Amino acid sequence: MDRSTVTDKQTAAPTGQGNAAQRLATLTSWDADWTGLRVVVTGITKTGFSAADTLVELGARVVVVAASDDDDARRSADTLRIVGVVDVLLGAELSTQLPLVDGKPADLVVTSPGMRPAHPLLTAAFDAGIPVWGDIELAWRVRTRAGRKTADWITITGTNGKTTTTSMVELMLQAGGLRAIAVGNIGTPILDAVREPEGYDVLAVELSSFQLHWLQSVSPAASVCLNLAEDHVDWHGSFAAYARDKAKIYANTRIACVYNAEEPQTERMVEDADVVAGCRAIGFTTGTPAISMVGVVDGLLVDRAFIAERKDSAVELAKVSDIADLVPKHLAANALAAAALVRAYGLAPSAVRDGLRSYHSGEHRIQPVATINGVLWVNDSKATNAHAAAASLAAFDPVVWIAGGLSKGVDYDELVRTHGGRLKAVILIGADSAALRGSLQRHAPDVPVIEPGTSQTEMVHKAGGGHTEGAAVMTWAVAAAAEIALGGDTVLMAPASASMDQFSSYAHRGDAFISAVHGIMEGQAKAGKEF
Repeated sequence: MDRSTVTDKQTAAPTGQGNAAQRLATLTSWDADWTGLRVVVTGITKTGFSAADTLVELGARVVVVAASDDDDARRSADTLRIVGVVDVLLGAELSTQLPLVDGKPADLVVTSPGMRPAHPLLTAAFDAGIPVWGDIELAWRVRTRAGRKTADWITITGTNGKTTTTSMVELMLQAGGLRAIAVGNIGTPILDAVREPEGYDVLAVELSSFQLHWLQSVSPAASVCLNLAEDHVDWHGSFAAYARDKAKIYANTRIACVYNAEEPQTERMVEDADVVAGCRAIGFTTGTPAISMVGVVDGLLVDRAFIAERKDSAVELAKVSDIADLVPKHLAANALAAAALVRAYGLAPSAVRDGLRSYHSGEHRIQPVATINGVLWVNDSKATNAHAAAASLAAFDPVVWIAGGLSKGVDYDELVRTHGGRLKAVILIGADSAALRGSLQRHAPDVPVIEPGTSQTEMVHKAGGGHTEGAAVMTWAVAAAAEIALGGDTVLMAPASASMDQFSSYAHRGDAFISAVHGIMEGQAKAGKEF
């Protein structure tokens, strides 16, 4: 088969039950008749708030249910009642029950991305035959509105690199003269962008596996799954279920399905996808690209997909050095994926280059913090799973690795087996590091593993436990790393785990690392030492 084309297949229409389902099938634009539709919205943070606000504006009858009952939730509830929401039910107990709307069963549930399908409220909806959408499905259905511009969508997912790639796509589109914005699992809530009076030419839509789970109708111009590794098994129930939801990114794609040529499973997703006739399969690789791919040659990002002479030539898109000062392999891969998406959309090579030149990786993503006595200290707190940590570890050698936290049901055998040879020592943080410790014992038994001792335990208890212990934990971990690392080493904080056991977020964890490293610098400065 010509790898530049994906065979189109018949796409099954969404199924449903009863008159309500028949009505929902007609709701495919802002101007459709949404009046009186009874909807339960779960969640009251940015996503839930925007969904409820949108539905009220459409004329639906809305009840909002949320587990949170703090000051922010109550303020949001007050606002929603003012704009016309029927009721807002706050609190953990109320959030498990499927409420009536105007005394009758709901026609539809619009759920928060983080709510598991097995949640009692959603289970009750399934049992009652009530369809469940996410905010992305709702946004797609209302994107078309008389008198306003209808934006194209470019959709991005993957276990890692989604936010980086989406940001790059946004910048490239803007550099190409288009009015574009990053939405979805990043930045502005997608329904706020859809309702923006001036409208957009293109939306760069980052989609998590949670959001993809509820997708039915989206038909993007171009789409990509950057990579696939074990993650969120606790939410999806199995890796196979997680992979199936990720693969939904390619459904109904019109112009190009972009896949990672170095991860065959993403190519198989494209081969199995139901797409629009004529949609192309475009690969990206950090090596030399084949026909219908983008890749790297002699420090240049090049395109052999979107040029007439692709059989025997390529066009330069940008220099690798245009991306950043420090460009690990996975960052180059993200840039290539973004380039393929916007080239599919028709942008010139100069837009790719200019977009990458304006890109800034931001905090907590392979962020150099300091060089002290020849030791490079790097903050990659955003590496919340094994796949992300592997990308960081691959960029440095030798490494003193600070790692650990909430494992989210995954194991670390492959990570340690692949990168154990570059580890000088491992500093374990996290409330329960048993899974990572076990993998280190099995696959890197000669690598020293340092864990909190009695004095550290006492320090954490004094800090009060929970998120308040984070600073104490990180101060200890950084001090332990400083005792081991020598000139030429890298101390890499890439936890391969979620942060919520000891920190409020990955950003809180990263900030604690930066603060502790700066503490070492201040200590050396006071001692009159140069670094």
